[in-house]
Amino acid sequence: MELTLILIFIIGYSAITFEHALKIDKLIPALLMMTISWALIAFNTPDPHALGDNLLHHFGKTTEILIFLMGAMAIVEMIDYFDGFKSVQSLIKVKTAYQLLLVISVLAFVLSAIIDNLTATIVLISILRKMVPDKELRMWMVGFVIIAANAGGAWSPIGDVTTTMLWIAGKVSSIKLIEHIFIPAVVTLAIPLLIAKKLNIFKQILPERKVIKKSRISGFILISGLALIIFVPVFKTLTHLPPYMGMMFSLALFAVIGELASKRQLNLSSLDEHNNGGHVGPTLKALSKIEMPSILFFLGILMTVAGMEELGMIEKLGENVLASGISKELYIVFLGVSSAVIDNVPLVAASIGMFKDTMDADAWHFIAYTAGTGGSILIIGSAAGVVAMGMENISFGWYLKSFSLLALVGYIGGVLTFLLL
Repeated sequence: MELTLILIFIIGYSAITFEHALKIDKLIPALLMMTISWALIAFNTPDPHALGDNLLHHFGKTTEILIFLMGAMAIVEMIDYFDGFKSVQSLIKVKTAYQLLLVISVLAFVLSAIIDNLTATIVLISILRKMVPDKELRMWMVGFVIIAANAGGAWSPIGDVTTTMLWIAGKVSSIKLIEHIFIPAVVTLAIPLLIAKKLNIFKQILPERKVIKKSRISGFILISGLALIIFVPVFKTLTHLPPYMGMMFSLALFAVIGELASKRQLNLSSLDEHNNGGHVGPTLKALSKIEMPSILFFLGILMTVAGMEELGMIEKLGENVLASGISKELYIVFLGVSSAVIDNVPLVAASIGMFKDTMDADAWHFIAYTAGTGGSILIIGSAAGVVAMGMENISFGWYLKSFSLLALVGYIGGVLTFLLL
């Protein structure tokens, strides 16, 4: 049965990797993998009741991550509803392409640590579309946004799905994660930026920008939303409750701010538009724009890996890796490179089941760094890269030729920095 599960995972993941060629959404093979894997486990178990309890346990751990992500997505959508990100755009005052590259890269690095790398990429590409009409220059800018967003997401417990997984699983703490990964992440971005200074495309002068129209309270909403997301790790530290509880608390507070700001009565659940003066309020608007296909994709992937963990396959893999003589550090470096081809979510999910290191051990921080930044080597290697590929029609070949070496040099620089520190 174990070989059958591995075969199902390989076929399913191949379908996910080639979703554009097959013209099917990646959530379909992910959900099929999950259900078929658990059905096979159920057919071969002597104790269905015990399996049901174990399935509920795995589902509970997975749902913690998904509810957390849904809360974060809703807050970000509410910020966008009030033009919060236009406040960022209005503050950018630069003359040359390289100056804009530096500002955008720093913004991607910082924002991705707060609102996650996928959302930060979407926000910054939207800003670049308004500021950079030249298609080729914008594609180069977007390439650096991918590198910066993945580097920024790696040092924050809420910056990437994989760091969130490690944080919720109790493998890393917020402070130690930042302490160990921030400097290597900076190096990962700094090296490609230093190389970019020599590229001719970033030496051109930018055209003058038009006046940006935004909501009067956009700045207040932006600061409030970001502050409430940052408050989530604080809430966990104070209450010792799971992170998703803190995210729900922040979402509830931000919903109150949003409803008051929109001058509509507080109503978080009714779909009756007449209760809101004939308009849907910002909370419902934000919830309706949550990326449910992404949520279901993560559900399928995480529960498929959980099925393998249920049979002890993940733990055996870890024992075999360590018994083969390969050092743990070398394995983790290759894990990061592999994340450029295979999604980092199942790789990290498998690693959590493989290693038994204590909380905040170096191995967990190294996994967070490599899995978060290694995906930048190929455009299909991260959520940030895939969304950029779709929004800007960037081809796999163009990114491979223009950015893969830059990203790889930055990744190696970050790895060496981490090991040195």
